[in-house]
Amino acid sequence: MLNSVDPWLNEIGVTAQVRSPTDLSASEKSVSSATNLDEFIAGARTCLPATVASAPFGLLFGALAIENGFSIFETCLMSLTVFAGASQMVGLELFGQKVAPWLIVVSIFAVNFRHVLYSASLGRRISHWPLWQQALSFFVLADPPYAEAERRAEQGKRITFAWYSGVGAMLYVCWQIETLLGAIFGSLLPNKQALGIDFLLPIYFLGLVMGFRKRPRWLPIVLVSAAASMLAYRLVGSPWHVSIGALAGIVLAAALPLQEAKDETP
Repeated sequence: MLNSVDPWLNEIGVTAQVRSPTDLSASEKSVSSATNLDEFIAGARTCLPATVASAPFGLLFGALAIENGFSIFETCLMSLTVFAGASQMVGLELFGQKVAPWLIVVSIFAVNFRHVLYSASLGRRISHWPLWQQALSFFVLADPPYAEAERRAEQGKRITFAWYSGVGAMLYVCWQIETLLGAIFGSLLPNKQALGIDFLLPIYFLGLVMGFRKRPRWLPIVLVSAAASMLAYRLVGSPWHVSIGALAGIVLAAALPLQEAKDETP
């Protein structure tokens, strides 16, 4: 029927201008690229405070690694492949001792056990992403990206790969730069711990925790987790207190009854 109408339209001078799929696709790609760039920049800006707060740890790790006999290449390689400040610090302590390799692995796993919980929580929010994007996101998963992703989700905003990439790239790239600077110039600081600059990161984490204070049962879970962590630090020692405190909070949260949703109908 359309074929019979087309000649009639041509006779009366009516021509239809149809956008080709190629033009439409190019336009959509242009808009999508601009949106992704904006999301990436927004993610990088979001992670800027965490980057500043973690800078002393990156510098400190680079300096301590050189003091423990690492070369600059080995120091940077560890930051590139491990990308976990606490685990890298534990590794420095254990590599210099005659410790069995399996004990080093177990110790680092204990420090990073919380990442298992992070990935389980974040995974449900990015399950629709392609597999390679999920894998890359889990590689750069750390405390700040996880906390910022949870905060963004609570605000009702969508967690896009571009935004998360901005968060992860800002933290990852700056961590490598800080490691390199610490490895090169760390010897200029005779007593690095005496400066007290490593206190910036706990302050940042405290701010992140306080950001979730509106969640149900936030206070008892935080108190129990903190108390268990401090007790484990005295009785068991580092780094196990991190995982023990987290598990204590999880057990309490699982034991508490679910909070029923409030009926907002008048």
